[in-house]
Amino acid sequence: MPKSKLKSKQKALNDEAPPLTMKERLAQKRKAAQARKELVNYTIFALLLCAVAGLCFGVINEDPKPGIGLTVGLLCLSLSFKYPRQAMWGFLIYLPFGGTITYAIGNSPLLQLAKDAFFIPALIGTIQYCRRERLPFLIPKQLMPALGILFAYCLLVLAFINGSQQMAANGAEQPFAMGILGLKVLMGYIPLIVCAYYLIRDKKDLHFLLRLHVVLILACCGLAFIQYTFLKTGRCAGTVASGASLFKASLDARCLVGGSLLYSPEHGQIRLPGTFVAPWQWGWFLISSGFISFAAAFSDPSFVWRNAGLSAMAATFIMSTLSGQRIALALVPVTTVILLILTGQVANLKRFIPIGAGLGLILSVAMAANPEVVQERITSFQGRWEASPPQAFIMQQFEYAAERSGFLGKGLGRATNAARSLGNSELIETYYPKLLYEIGPLGVLAFLVVAISLTIITFKAYRSVRDRSLRSYGASFWVFILFISFNTYYYPLDVDPVAVYYWFFAGVILKLPELDRQEKLLKEASEDLVSKKKGRRSKKATATL
Repeated sequence: MPKSKLKSKQKALNDEAPPLTMKERLAQKRKAAQARKELVNYTIFALLLCAVAGLCFGVINEDPKPGIGLTVGLLCLSLSFKYPRQAMWGFLIYLPFGGTITYAIGNSPLLQLAKDAFFIPALIGTIQYCRRERLPFLIPKQLMPALGILFAYCLLVLAFINGSQQMAANGAEQPFAMGILGLKVLMGYIPLIVCAYYLIRDKKDLHFLLRLHVVLILACCGLAFIQYTFLKTGRCAGTVASGASLFKASLDARCLVGGSLLYSPEHGQIRLPGTFVAPWQWGWFLISSGFISFAAAFSDPSFVWRNAGLSAMAATFIMSTLSGQRIALALVPVTTVILLILTGQVANLKRFIPIGAGLGLILSVAMAANPEVVQERITSFQGRWEASPPQAFIMQQFEYAAERSGFLGKGLGRATNAARSLGNSELIETYYPKLLYEIGPLGVLAFLVVAISLTIITFKAYRSVRDRSLRSYGASFWVFILFISFNTYYYPLDVDPVAVYYWFFAGVILKLPELDRQEKLLKEASEDLVSKKKGRRSKKATATL
């Protein structure tokens, strides 16, 4: 919020505003009724047009599912352009359910980009808002040089590497299109920093953001638990295959929600996708949820929502075990301990002891009820670690990429999952070796400069906050930024949900100093108002005497 608006809010608090007149209250009601009427009329009109388009598309394809998907997509797009702020909230809500919706409707490649029907209108709305209010869009300014260098370098790779490949390619490959999609995956969600900055207007919005995500975590974990129950009880068949297929996740085994899964408990193989497209994306959602639920459990001012955050933490721990996600099983407890130390909550006994005791009790009961499951997951994790230690695996990936990348890399998109349908791509399962393969050593250095700069900028931002609850939120989010910035195991920054949460919560951290100033001004204004009231009462009492 600009300082002029804060000053006007402070002045309004200092001066006792008279109550609204009947005429003013009626005017407010008429304005609200008019806004509701406009929303209903616009929605009905958009729904009719989108339904006609979807019906025609379904008839042409002789399948209702593509038509339904087109109708819903066009409706979301039209409403998002009309209401960009609500579109941003819709984007965050859709994100964890995107995999389930994609495969429920029909697995069209366009559905993989459905979330952008919320994001792009929200981004355009943010740009228009900044122009209208004359607010800066390039936030934070300190990050712009590093982002500019990375973007310019990627354009160079796109022109010279992907462009030369395009000229030599046959009709089956589209290297330049791969490069554009690879650039979108690499840098496409960086504007979320600005979107988040302007989405969070005050402390109330921040609390809503955390509480919304607590509800999303509980809902997703609940659906994943039902998925696990269906598989365990035989309501879903699980993996029905032979040979090597017994050890691979498949869409044929899909159950209730999400996408491809692997369920062969007799062979010790369980990899559930939860509500996401694939199991490992679900694993990174659980890891991200550990940070978010921790912030809610320790920092929310409401007792009810702190307990909801605690429940979300417990659900994250339980599903990390039941889903067979080895990386989540390892990292969720480790990151929780790191958060306790780095955020200082371990020393906050008033909060730490009740939450720690509650979480320990819930996990103890869950472990006592399923001891064989816990033991199997621990054994699986130990076996995987012994067979392929993470540090050795990462070094092998670096060596492989370095031998093949060249000075400018093999081209954007050449190791990006989303671009595989456009041409031959390489499977590189760690993030910085993947960047090395695609954009070479200079590209890796350019991205590292961006990551380091963002980590330092967000650290300074949250450390400047004096409000204890805001500072606690900032510490939790910053540890997430730090962890993802320098994590190279797998490639979570390439796909949902980390590709969104990383940039979005960076924007939230950058907003915290502004929220801190708001709280300080409002507190000072309310204190002045109270002192004025006391002064008037004392004068009145003196006059009476």
